[in-house]
Amino acid sequence: GRARLGSSEPQARHGRSEEEEEEEVEEEGGCYQLYPGHIPTSPLQKALLAAGSACMALYDPYRHDMVAVLGETTGCLALPNLRDKMKNHPEGYRILQERPRIRLSTLDMGRLRGLPDGTLGREYVRFLEDNKVSPDTRMPPKFVDDEELAYVIQRYREVHDLMHTLLGMPTNMLGEVVVKWFEAVQTGLPMCVLGAAFGPVRLSTRKLQVLATELVPWAIRSGRNASCILNIYYEQRWEQPVESLREEIGIFPPP
Repeated sequence: GRARLGSSEPQARHGRSEEEEEEEVEEEGGCYQLYPGHIPTSPLQKALLAAGSACMALYDPYRHDMVAVLGETTGCLALPNLRDKMKNHPEGYRILQERPRIRLSTLDMGRLRGLPDGTLGREYVRFLEDNKVSPDTRMPPKFVDDEELAYVIQRYREVHDLMHTLLGMPTNMLGEVVVKWFEAVQTGLPMCVLGAAFGPVRLSTRKLQVLATELVPWAIRSGRNASCILNIYYEQRWEQPVESLREEIGIFPPP
């Protein structure tokens, strides 16, 4: 017979339903797309991607694409734990249901710039402008084989700059290492642990001393004391003072 080029949906084989066909594809190879951009991978492929991305991320910590791949391929235990924390928290559960995104297309930058100094929205925009960064640079997930967990890691990436804002840390190597220590304690993501452990190798002796004696102990104490950072609906907190939000979450004032 001729190929059905005009058909909008594939026909089920031997009278089976489309759902049965999809289940068979998933069982036989796990190789169909769970969400836009998803790339199905086997455990071996994930291991190879994790090893390669880890090497590249250590060589060049500013390779955000490699850091992103490392987070996705090694987060199989941490991501379900973060999702469960969100599901068991009223605000976190709302976030999972509504799936908000932090992007330039969803932010009213003019309104945020007009907020009083010290509010979350104003300080967040100031952080973006001072450090010349954009929320749109956060890569969408590709290698997470669960649609809900893919959103969890996407949410983590999009609130990363808000962690810089709340912790008062710049985007230089010292600031990134401090934020990674906080996030490692908070999330348990191996990618954060790796960044926290190996990031300091590029720092000067003076910065290492400040990091070890002041910043890392403060970041660890704050990470342990703070509630889950993914359970805050930041888009509805723009007018809240940063100091008030720090106190609510449990982040100690920066040294």
